[in-house]
Amino acid sequence: MKYPRMLETHPLACKENQILGDHYRFTVLTESLVRMEYSPSGHFEDRATQVVLNRNFPAVSFDTAESEEELLIVTQKLRLSYQKNRPFTPHTLSVRLPGQYGSWRFGETDGNLKGTARTLDEVNGACELENGLFSMRGSAALDDSKSLVFTDDGFVAPRAHEEQDVYFFGYGSSFHEGLKDFYRLCGKTPMLPRFALGNWWSRYHAYSEESYLALMDAFEQEQVPFSVGIIDMDWHYVQEVDPKYGDGWTGFSWNPRYFPNPSRFLDALHRKGMKTALNLHPADGVRAFEDRYPDLAKAMGMDPKTEQPIPFDAADPAFLEAYFTHILHPMEEEGVDFWWIDWQQGTQTKIEGLDPLWVLNHCHFLDSAKNNKRPMTFSRYAGPGSHRYPIGFSGDTVITWESLQFQPKFTATAANIGYGWWSHDIGGHMNGYKNDELETRWYQLGVFSPINRLHSTNNPFNGKEPWRFDSKARAVMDRFLRLRHRLIPYLYTMNARAYEEDRPICEPLYYEYPAECPKASYRAYDFENEYWFGSELLAAPITTPELPGIDRAAQSVWLPNGDWFDFFTGLHYTGGRTITCYRKLDSFPLFAKAGAIVPMTAEIFGDAFLQNPKTLHLKCFAGADRTFTLYEDDNETDAYQHGDAVRTRFEQRWTEGKLVLHPAEGNRRLLPETRSYTLEFVGYDRLPQQVLVNGTAHAPQWVACTDGIEPTHAGSVLVLSDIPTDAVVEICFDAPPALSANETTALLFDFLNEAEISFDLKTQIYNLLTTPHSLAHRLSALAGMQLDADLTRCLTELLTADA
Repeated sequence: MKYPRMLETHPLACKENQILGDHYRFTVLTESLVRMEYSPSGHFEDRATQVVLNRNFPAVSFDTAESEEELLIVTQKLRLSYQKNRPFTPHTLSVRLPGQYGSWRFGETDGNLKGTARTLDEVNGACELENGLFSMRGSAALDDSKSLVFTDDGFVAPRAHEEQDVYFFGYGSSFHEGLKDFYRLCGKTPMLPRFALGNWWSRYHAYSEESYLALMDAFEQEQVPFSVGIIDMDWHYVQEVDPKYGDGWTGFSWNPRYFPNPSRFLDALHRKGMKTALNLHPADGVRAFEDRYPDLAKAMGMDPKTEQPIPFDAADPAFLEAYFTHILHPMEEEGVDFWWIDWQQGTQTKIEGLDPLWVLNHCHFLDSAKNNKRPMTFSRYAGPGSHRYPIGFSGDTVITWESLQFQPKFTATAANIGYGWWSHDIGGHMNGYKNDELETRWYQLGVFSPINRLHSTNNPFNGKEPWRFDSKARAVMDRFLRLRHRLIPYLYTMNARAYEEDRPICEPLYYEYPAECPKASYRAYDFENEYWFGSELLAAPITTPELPGIDRAAQSVWLPNGDWFDFFTGLHYTGGRTITCYRKLDSFPLFAKAGAIVPMTAEIFGDAFLQNPKTLHLKCFAGADRTFTLYEDDNETDAYQHGDAVRTRFEQRWTEGKLVLHPAEGNRRLLPETRSYTLEFVGYDRLPQQVLVNGTAHAPQWVACTDGIEPTHAGSVLVLSDIPTDAVVEICFDAPPALSANETTALLFDFLNEAEISFDLKTQIYNLLTTPHSLAHRLSALAGMQLDADLTRCLTELLTADA
């Protein structure tokens, strides 16, 4: 197949890193990463594989010792022992790590921290996850023995010789280091285009041009933004297919009954600032009723008059080239931006070991790079290496609390195999039941997921429009969907971090605090629904119903050492402990690190959303020196790979009493000449008094905080208008600030006001907890009241947040 480009590969390993025997070869790629090969024929594979692209690592320092029977390889991080020229088994190959981890024997998977799974189709609750790169024992293996190899023409073929080909990862708890080396071995995760980080609308439903555009107009009236519109399978002929051709599951021709003018329809969505994808089920091939069947038949050397079906042959490069050229490219010229590849039909092709899903992901991704476009596809997970082909479609889940409960862990744990861009059917896909609270909590998870795509099946009662739910749920859904778009400056910076630093946007809790997850306690799984959401935020989404009587749901959260702030209320928490968080429907446990700066924007609709914004809202959290560097580029091409970008550093000098907005560095032509900033200060005991722009005093403008887009604790915010992007802005306090004390009186009143308990008991509790007595005295008296346990714990959370 003549791809627009081929993956860049560097498969030949440095000779100095190799230890070669008659039937074995070991390649020490790093002090913790070793390729281990056993070949009965003595021939070894040096070509790139479907999983592994690069073995050209720098020379590594290691020692060897061997006898007639045994080979020892020793680095600073491991000690490998092999019984020479024998197949790899638990008896012939072992690796010992230093310290607490002990030995790994070939084939062992005990304590693996898991990776991800191919699909969540029809899953109600949890499913089994494949193994990842890390374990509680400090080691894991990636078996590449069955992978096909890349040929010179860019396609793949079976290996010429059978061999065991396994990569040993012995990184202990150095998760970031191990993941970085995995990406170096298997290829980096590319950046997504900006539009992909917004809200996606998708539903399995027979929309027409009129009904779909009317729905988008209704969302605009609701002030709910979307950046992607997915058209499910009814865009093509379904019911209208003559039975002599089969059914309508596969289709490649617009149904004029619904879409008489596809270009007009797609242009209308583009004018709304939306990108569009069409659903593909390509398994049944291209049949004679399709509009472009004659073109494809001629390209394949067939007579169109015979009406012979053209099978979908993922193993034939000539078919794939013709398929893209004659079937998909004309629709892209009409305005289709990318494709949803919904392959569900098995894993076999004419080439043994070649999974058609992998072929589709690989070829669609490469093909989408034409015309200087940033490549992206949307498809299912096809095994290790799939991180090179974002975005992942996780499948059709059942609408239950159990399914929601599993998705935070599923999303974060995928980082253990480098898969950072999952897209779930937010709100659940099918079956299950309607529950407004469940849907709202799922929307919240979606906002703080890699991709936020609302989707549901074609049941007429199962839609995700916020107005289908009660007024309380609807208001929360609307606000959180707006919040997703407000967060785009932060999300896009994390998009760049994923590429540059090999850090998925969602990472398990133990990535940052491995010492808090010792081998003996399995603490990583104690908080499996808690994860890092980028560099500044820690999320623990609510996945269980509200508790009766208190109008709150509970979530156990472990806060690492240090100071933390509730993103929504500004409440200050001291870390180094486990707490139970109680949250109303309009909130959930989302914590910002002390000193964090989270950039947001109010430009969340239409074309303005697709551009680097003219206005930024900086949410600044007290308590520590910290820097956040905002990343921006052209949002849609691969120029970022060549450094064509711009960075703006925001620096909090907490101990100095100053916040500095540094000049943008890089290609400033990508930015507006001036920007306006809104600065919100969370947790400070005072507000800044002076603003300097390039050393000149600038009158600060304080305005009331009337933000109706997302809740904020602040009563006022600082506005700086028309600041040149090349200026230095210093926001100065009259003295170094300190952390403000939590103002819990109002929070206690609000909670008790809503609690379903007797009025006299409310008064008694409120009077007790607002007395000037010591915290210990109040807590002791509260315990003595022998209240409901959750009622007591909820009150205790508010009283002791910063204790």
